[in-house]
Amino acid sequence: MTELMTQAAAVAVTAALCAAVVRRGTPEIALVLVLAAGVWVLLSAAEGLTSVAALMEELAQLAGLDRTVVEPVFKTVVLSILTKLTGEVCRSAGEGGLASAVEIAGTVLALAAALPLVRGVMELMAEMLV
Repeated sequence: MTELMTQAAAVAVTAALCAAVVRRGTPEIALVLVLAAGVWVLLSAAEGLTSVAALMEELAQLAGLDRTVVEPVFKTVVLSILTKLTGEVCRSAGEGGLASAVEIAGTVLALAAALPLVRGVMELMAEMLV
């Protein structure tokens, strides 16, 4: 994992430096360069996300938790990552208003993804009170 992060950092720093030079002449190319580097970094990190998902699944099975409990947590994390990434890309493109809209949408969708977990907690509390 350390080697992968070192590679990702090298690609990101190189792309950022190149984009800073290119931005003076053609800001559109700089944005495409940064986006391409960002996609590469995220695809490289996908292996780590897969490992985390597998561990969450294993821990849920050991704890006897139903998949409906773990799934909303995982979805919320993925939505958070996508929201952060999209907002920063919009800001890099000079679209702060769009970035704010994306962040609000991400928050609403994360809350919606967590609803099954909230329902489960409420049902558990209702069972305990009866």
